[in-house]
Amino acid sequence: MSHHPPQQSPPHQRRRVARRFVPFAIFFLISAFLFVGGAAAILYLLFSEYSGVRNIWLLLCGAPAVLVVFVIITIFNLYTRFGRPLEELFNAINAVEEGNLSARAPDNKSDMFSELFKRFNKMVGELERAEQQRRNLTADIAHELRTPLHIIQGNLEGILDGVYQPTSQHINNTLDETKLLARLVNDLQTLSLAETGQLPLHPTRFLLADLIQDLTSSFSSQAVFQGIDLKANIADPNLQITADYDRLNQVLSNLISNALRHTPKGGIIFLNTSSIEKRIRIEVKDTGSGIPADDLPFIFDRFWRGDKSRTDRTNSGLGLAIAKQLVQAHSGEINVESEVGKGTSFVIEMPNKE
Repeated sequence: MSHHPPQQSPPHQRRRVARRFVPFAIFFLISAFLFVGGAAAILYLLFSEYSGVRNIWLLLCGAPAVLVVFVIITIFNLYTRFGRPLEELFNAINAVEEGNLSARAPDNKSDMFSELFKRFNKMVGELERAEQQRRNLTADIAHELRTPLHIIQGNLEGILDGVYQPTSQHINNTLDETKLLARLVNDLQTLSLAETGQLPLHPTRFLLADLIQDLTSSFSSQAVFQGIDLKANIADPNLQITADYDRLNQVLSNLISNALRHTPKGGIIFLNTSSIEKRIRIEVKDTGSGIPADDLPFIFDRFWRGDKSRTDRTNSGLGLAIAKQLVQAHSGEINVESEVGKGTSFVIEMPNKE
């Protein structure tokens, strides 16, 4: 996390903080006077009882003066340890309230506040990252929509202007772009519903082997065409799972499609299933090109693509983000391991509900 300098609060924020600390200052002053008065009375009794000293001027001028100095030092120490860190924290909170998500509480070496400041800064950092992701999402959606819309507009204008003939080829090209737009909108809706926990699931009890068999049948022709060996290793043919069949099929189909896209001719894609304790494990492993280590933390982000130029327009860039949300909707988790030149392994773990 980058270091941000302490934020300077606007005048109205400083006045707000000052008003907040006025009651504390009054409380400290009253406490100081009560302390001085009580201490003076105790000293007076001690002097009178044991030493016979009854010099009231010594009591009124000397002892209270020492006590006042002591109280001032104590108050200053308390302010340094508690008041100043809290004031800095309030300044940072006010800055965040004003919309400045780059605000951070300054480093504090106090054992009492250091952990609080670290957690506050981490929280604001997450808010800043979420806000940046929201802005990036808007820009990415605009980027993804712009190309098909321009193609559709250009084709239709060309036909109307007589530049193109309304042949089946031009009409089919336009139709393909509308299908791409529809798929992108559907993916965005699915992702939005999954992220907010509103995506309806229809769990049923079925054999995991049946799902794997359906997947291998669906992708076998494509794998043969690309010269890739698609293998299924089912540890227990009788293993049952409770899940939404179609949604889990969607997740695994996306992972297999990605594997086929990044595995060269002569490569292998493995579909492995197993059961560990009360969790079911599904692995999609390939011997493809792999994912660079720097890209691994971002592959489940929206619109992430390994192809930075975005030349592959058949892939919306939402598949892995949707896959992660669908797995999490089943109370599961998905992880990835990859090494460039050796392949990638996606592992899904889900609870084995009876």
